[in-house]
Amino acid sequence: MNRCPWCGRDELYVKYHDEEWGVPVHDDKKHFEFLVLESAQAGLSWFTVLRKRGNYRKAYDDFDAIKVSQYDDSKIEELMQNAGIIRNRRKIESSINNAKRFLEIQREFGSFDNYIWSFTNNKVVKNHWNDISEVPAVSELSDKVSKDLKKRGFKFLGSTIIYAHLQATGIINDHLTSCFRY
Repeated sequence: MNRCPWCGRDELYVKYHDEEWGVPVHDDKKHFEFLVLESAQAGLSWFTVLRKRGNYRKAYDDFDAIKVSQYDDSKIEELMQNAGIIRNRRKIESSINNAKRFLEIQREFGSFDNYIWSFTNNKVVKNHWNDISEVPAVSELSDKVSKDLKKRGFKFLGSTIIYAHLQATGIINDHLTSCFRY
């Protein structure tokens, strides 16, 4: 079975590739989860974050944006002591800020899903890459979404992180044409 080569042979990574990555997401909780995890990933490998995902679920109240938006200094200190997550104060603080901004978007658009999919008129952008070297780290779309999120007060969500979010949530299909998931 042909897969995108980035997932290698690790069982966790293969399962993520086969069952999740690139599958269109229309669930706000899942969008928020990926935003938290992808911003935590900045400067690290996705595999590092993926291995810590279960720890993040526990530490971040199962990615409940309302609860995360209410985290205070004592919760930040608790998270900073949690060896199961990436203990970077700026990333933790940005996740709390982003939860507040996420809720604002939900109020304005009815859901974050409505907001994020509006950038593609609710259509999947299906790329046609033959080799992993062709897959970009950013695009005009990720630049546009990132710029809008920054304007709305989001932090730690540059174009590269947003491109990863668009891929992970199936807004962009970047499976290689040789991959069975294409």
